Amino acid sequence: MRGQKRIRDYGIVIGELDPGEKNSITDIEGVKVGHLTLSEGGIKTGVTAILPHEGNLYQNKVQAAVHVINGFGKSMGLMQVEEMGTIETPIILTNTLSIGVASDALISHMLDHDEDIGSTTGTVNPLVCECNDGFLNDH
Repeated sequence: MRGQKRIRDYGIVIGELDPGEKNSITDIEGVKVGHLTLSEGGIKTGVTAILPHEGNLYQNKVQAAVHVINGFGKSMGLMQVEEMGTIETPIILTNTLSIGVASDALISHMLDHDEDIGSTTGTVNPLVCECNDGFLNDH
């Protein structure tokens, strides 16, 4: 993004706080982002995981809200976030056709990291959202 102007350069300010040093969500202490890109043959896709904090997200949920601009997108978990106002898993962003497998993987990850889920506590709400990358790949 070097050389590109940011929206603030045009005098448009969103929110009340100044951006962090990198103007990134990882400027917030404890937030981590991981990403994997697959690009081979006819496949060009990826997945991103956002961890709101480093602790046990199920036991230490974070406040959240939902605003849907385009109801055509596929997702898992948004309705519970809207209802309860919290996130209890990492946030996964992937392609449309990977929503199900990403949700399964996220549930497995959470069960591996908190043996109480589903036994002495309630079940877990995986939060998985998508971006249709169908025009980029053959799958």
